[in-house]
Amino acid sequence: MIQSAVFLSIVLGFLSHEFLGIATGGLISGGYLALNMAQPLRLASTYLASILVFLLVRLMSRHIILFGYRRFMASILTGLVMIWLFEKLMPVMPYIDQDIRAVGYIIPGLIANDMLRQGVIKTTLASLLSAAAVRAVLIIGGAL
Repeated sequence: MIQSAVFLSIVLGFLSHEFLGIATGGLISGGYLALNMAQPLRLASTYLASILVFLLVRLMSRHIILFGYRRFMASILTGLVMIWLFEKLMPVMPYIDQDIRAVGYIIPGLIANDMLRQGVIKTTLASLLSAAAVRAVLIIGGAL
């Protein structure tokens, strides 16, 4: 099922970028978001983390030359470290009884990288539409 979701996400992401010129927050993001759509708090955490990464990388770019591959790596590494730190702090917050972890370690960085390129709203909508389309195909195909 994960392979199908990622495959569909890559195809939809490619088609979206090729024909509409809109990136979906990383080619694999839609698939992983689709698999977690039944957990809205995880999606909210993922987008919150993505926006924080977006803001941090923009702040870094005022002091460091970041473009292209360097900006991509800054987004991925910032997201990875942020999610890792958050998961290390989770045991300190026992009053939270919901699963509010972000989806994956690199997904927030992938989404943030496209947010830096085309804006927060456009990327958020494109990635959510991609995830919804992947989930719909998985449900219709009987995989979910």
